[in-house]
Amino acid sequence: MRLIASDIDGTILGHDGKISARTVDAFAAAADAGVDVVFVTGRPPRWLDPIREQIGHLGTVICSNGAVVYDLAAEKVTESHVLDWDTVERVRGIITGLAPNPRFALETLNGFHVEEGFFGTRAADSGEFPVGELVPSMADGGIVKMLAVLHSGSADEFMALVAPAIGPLIAVTHSAPELALLELGPLGVNKAVTLARYAAARGINAADVVAFGDMPNDIEMLGWAGYGYAMASGHPEALAAAALQAPAFEDDGVAQVIESRLAALRPA
Repeated sequence: MRLIASDIDGTILGHDGKISARTVDAFAAAADAGVDVVFVTGRPPRWLDPIREQIGHLGTVICSNGAVVYDLAAEKVTESHVLDWDTVERVRGIITGLAPNPRFALETLNGFHVEEGFFGTRAADSGEFPVGELVPSMADGGIVKMLAVLHSGSADEFMALVAPAIGPLIAVTHSAPELALLELGPLGVNKAVTLARYAAARGINAADVVAFGDMPNDIEMLGWAGYGYAMASGHPEALAAAALQAPAFEDDGVAQVIESRLAALRPA
């Protein structure tokens, strides 16, 4: 075990925004043992405070499902993959023709832009982000993720409806367990692709990587890593894709696996 790659939400971070003390200690012990740690998330760089503040991580984070690599210590993007506007418009048109009343948002290197109705009645519509028409000028810095939401149904149903039509144009996944929200990124980019490049740059093979995840956006990463653990509390598709299973999030599953694997490294 030379590298631990972990998802954040639902894997080590709860709905309350907390990471357990046991999990924090497990990552610290891994770092002390010389194991490289990288977090691999659908979150954008602006939402990394939990791992910075609770774990003290100041290394690399692979964000936006692999579209962005971010250096927490320097607070800067070191690598990015972007969507072109023509693809965004084409995908938006296809989804609008297939799904009932979808709403869209764009995650860019410089911010987050949402159209009217994207948040629905949810409290997240706090006025923090500009709401209006999505136009190319809003995408300064490059679009790294397109979001599409329905205010009814499930993400699985939404994905089944539109993925066959848009899959040849854009990467399609989801990670919100209770919302029909799809995450759309540059074609051919996912957590595994960027993680593999990160590991190779450090001379680390997939066989020496332990990865943790819980949702469909983790599937490729769990399959690529030599030891891919889906959380027992995770999405059925993540569980089906992973060769290994970690105990549930509620049972500090990531910490349990790290503790066990570190113990196995110690001399008898």
